[in-house]
Amino acid sequence: MQFDIGHLLSTMSSVAIGVVVCLLLMSIWSVAIIFDRWRLFKNARAQSRKYAADVARLLKAGKLKEAVDLSGSVGMKSSHLAKVALAGLQEWQFQGASGETDKDTALEASKRAMQRATAVNLAELKKGLAFLATTGATAPFVGLFGTTVGIINAFAGMSLTGSGGIGAIAGGISEALITTALGLLVAIAAVWAYNYFAGQVDGFTVEMDNSGSELLDFVKKIA
Repeated sequence: MQFDIGHLLSTMSSVAIGVVVCLLLMSIWSVAIIFDRWRLFKNARAQSRKYAADVARLLKAGKLKEAVDLSGSVGMKSSHLAKVALAGLQEWQFQGASGETDKDTALEASKRAMQRATAVNLAELKKGLAFLATTGATAPFVGLFGTTVGIINAFAGMSLTGSGGIGAIAGGISEALITTALGLLVAIAAVWAYNYFAGQVDGFTVEMDNSGSELLDFVKKIA
């Protein structure tokens, strides 16, 4: 009996093939999410590193309008810090332009605006991570379902031939092992990626909170 992958796939039951296809689709979608988040997070770190230095220099010089323009510029569209700071600076500008609110009220309004922007930005950063977590939790069980079907087929083959030889059960055992291995492979990759990106999001959260506090301190000084 041949044991190459092509032959094994050709002898699989329809249920086992369905399990393999399901796992492959989960894997492909997971890879797409991993690539998308990796690219987004890389750009966010690079742009935010540059933004933090540039906006601090502008605020120290009292150039509020220039700081707002920088925060909303195309070159900072992926920066999580710029998005949060932009909300706070625009609210501060609005409160100052109205001329009807005092400094403390304007600061509180800016703080709330940055908190809302932080929540929205976190939702954007976490996009797709729930699928990775779900894949990591369910892929082994999808593979286990295929394993169970493969074992059933193995015993069915044994009963049909009336023999307990390896030839009677090899096909069922082979598809069981394939689905098990594939399920574990998909799950391991998804869990690793989820934990990595979740840690990155936690770091971004701390950065946004700290930057919001620092921005309010700068605004107090220039007000």
